Amino acid sequence: MKQMIKKFTEISKKMKGFISIVLLTFIGSIIFVHNNYSFYERPIVEVVKTELLDQTEIKDHVNNMDKLFTQQIIGEVKNGKEKGKQIYLTNEFTSSKANNDEYHIGSELFVHIDSEVGENGYLKGSVDDVKRDKYLLMITWVFIFSLLFVGKRQGLFSLFSLVINAIILSIALDVYVNTSEKSLLIICSISVIIFTIISLILVSGRNEKTYAAIIATLLGTFLSLAITYFVLWVTSEKGLRYEELQFITRPYKLVFLAGLFLGSLGAVMDVAITMSSSIFGLYEKNNNISVKALITSGREIGKDIMGTMTNILLFAYISGTIPMLILYFKNASPLGFTLSMNLSLELARALAGGIGIVLTIPIGLYITIFFVNRKRASE
Repeated sequence: MKQMIKKFTEISKKMKGFISIVLLTFIGSIIFVHNNYSFYERPIVEVVKTELLDQTEIKDHVNNMDKLFTQQIIGEVKNGKEKGKQIYLTNEFTSSKANNDEYHIGSELFVHIDSEVGENGYLKGSVDDVKRDKYLLMITWVFIFSLLFVGKRQGLFSLFSLVINAIILSIALDVYVNTSEKSLLIICSISVIIFTIISLILVSGRNEKTYAAIIATLLGTFLSLAITYFVLWVTSEKGLRYEELQFITRPYKLVFLAGLFLGSLGAVMDVAITMSSSIFGLYEKNNNISVKALITSGREIGKDIMGTMTNILLFAYISGTIPMLILYFKNASPLGFTLSMNLSLELARALAGGIGIVLTIPIGLYITIFFVNRKRASE
């Protein structure tokens, strides 16, 4: 404890001010999220008592066994005109959690309050959803503190970049939803350019390394999209199952391409800045290093990151389909149909991102060497 106090007294006033602001924001947000019931329009109930009324074993047509429980809940209304009153709720849940969850004392629930009052004058209603903002806030702060602790100044800029990009993406989607004549790919293309410039400049600063990474990222991403679009056109998109997208009221194939476009951006950007930073790092250690040596080193670096990055993309996309795969298999769905329905789009996204990664390695290498030679000539 004494060492922590000593370290705190040794840091600059600006850093002390920044730490104080972060801590005050953290404490303020925690207090707010525990007392924000009045900001919600939907009624919120805090569970004060639960009782298990019944349990029944159930079996479906493929012999999957489960247990159905009936739970009675007594809660206190936390907002609205019924604030402070008790309400009685009935909740049915299964041990597999396929049908609702079991609620415990202290759980906060969004409910629908019936207009009719019970025989004893108490309120009745049904559970709509769970109030999760407390948990989401804690996870967000864990992420923020981890980012600041590991990345320090760069972590702060990464956080700014993330917030700005999220705002830009929401604006872009809002423009598309409310303006039917605008092409989603054009909107996403503009967004990708803005994302790339803002993210890399905030994280790496305004220098030749960043400029090389920006150009490599944009070229790799747009080339990946063009090649993917060409392959889909040549193959007439055979083997892709768009059923999960057909519920939207917009062209689902275009939406798939836009998601694929944005999905590959992160991996391509990572490869581009890795190549740029590595090559410039070699040059800064030895200003007399030859172009041939830089190319050789760049190729070795590219080989090292190529496999890991493509695997990351594959696992990131495939992992999201595991619950659906289990659901299909548990309901005796054929193997080929299950994989086709759930993995065709994810594999297409992973392959498109992999193409972007592979293309970005040589693009990033030679663009970075161009900037290195330009910097060398100006010195």
